[in-house]
Amino acid sequence: MKVHVITIGDEILSGQTLNTNAAFIGDILAGIQLDVNRISVIGDDKDAILEEIGYALENSDIVLVSGGLGPTHDDITKKCIVDFFETELVLDHEVLKDVKELFVRRGRKISKVNEDQALVPKIADVLRNSRGTAPGLWIEKDKKIFIAMPGVPYEMKEMMTSSVIPKLEESLSGKRVDKKYLNLLTTGIPESTLFERLGDIDELLGGAKLAFLPNQFGVKMRLSVKGKNEEDIINKFTEIEQRIRSLVGRYIYGKNDELLESVVAKLLVERGLIIAVAESCTGGLISTRLTNISGSSSYFERGLITYSNGSKVELLNINEDVIQKNGAVSLEVVRQMADGVRAISGADIGLAATGIMGPSGATFDKPVGMVYIGLADDKICTAKEFRFGEDRLLNKERTSQAALEMLRRHLLGIPYDE
Repeated sequence: MKVHVITIGDEILSGQTLNTNAAFIGDILAGIQLDVNRISVIGDDKDAILEEIGYALENSDIVLVSGGLGPTHDDITKKCIVDFFETELVLDHEVLKDVKELFVRRGRKISKVNEDQALVPKIADVLRNSRGTAPGLWIEKDKKIFIAMPGVPYEMKEMMTSSVIPKLEESLSGKRVDKKYLNLLTTGIPESTLFERLGDIDELLGGAKLAFLPNQFGVKMRLSVKGKNEEDIINKFTEIEQRIRSLVGRYIYGKNDELLESVVAKLLVERGLIIAVAESCTGGLISTRLTNISGSSSYFERGLITYSNGSKVELLNINEDVIQKNGAVSLEVVRQMADGVRAISGADIGLAATGIMGPSGATFDKPVGMVYIGLADDKICTAKEFRFGEDRLLNKERTSQAALEMLRRHLLGIPYDE
């Protein structure tokens, strides 16, 4: 089946807002065996919206629209839907009740413009919005499905997950080819190296498809498999995954939507270990990721941001002469940071990071993107050098990922020799 995703908003066209909605919609639809054939971005212009809806419904089986359902003057999607389907707006009392209750919970006074959110196209089935005031719309006509959702990402995501996906699965039952996806998540290995190590891709896959999807944290390998039935597909997935793991298994930290911090958290809990973190260049990002996981108090003791040399000496008991001799960004210092935070906290493991995030602060010997990560427990105190890029924020993210990956490999006994 052909699927067309339309995102509406001048802010997306101008680049002020990233089109994360389309990425989320495409990804979650793939999970129910629906591939997006076309994604388009349209500004807040009536003629352009009407033209794109017409094209989408003529050339696709399912059309999903996000954006333009809000209460302000530039939110014109609902008006366009009314015009296109030649229908009228009617008051939905359940939606009005939802809107009023939302304003009561937030302690705000409701206005006429907010109440108008409860006006919906007469031919549409309403998709309730538990996180905002704009309801979603579901219209079926001429064997086509048209879905409109709010553009606010957290509202749209909740609506897709709780309403749209279940309704699509029910509507399309028995109409799709048996096809499923599996994501294998890797980190610490470039896309080109990953590709080379897998060897003959056609022989490896045996008719399945594999896409390499790199991001700042690593490379997602997206497997897609067709089969006679679900059991046949699962068997094919298992066979291909085993082949891939035999070649690059040490770099695979999870599947599908797993986060590296979740994987690490599970390992720490299973082993009954406590960790403490000392951060310089990452400014607390490693600790943030570790504590984003519910129940983190069972494995996370403390995180220290020792940004200045003085704080490293004062809080981590680092030898000042070592800093003077080697510099704050060095293997020697990061080892002492990891060992120091472990010693003062009484944790089982100390994890530390120091580096040059850029764009300033580099020297001839220590360029932007140079990072050292250290790890200490009761048996070892080790450190490793990394070289990232020149973007400050990306360097912070990549450093946090590398630190968590070093921790994962340590917990699993996987050598980190690359």
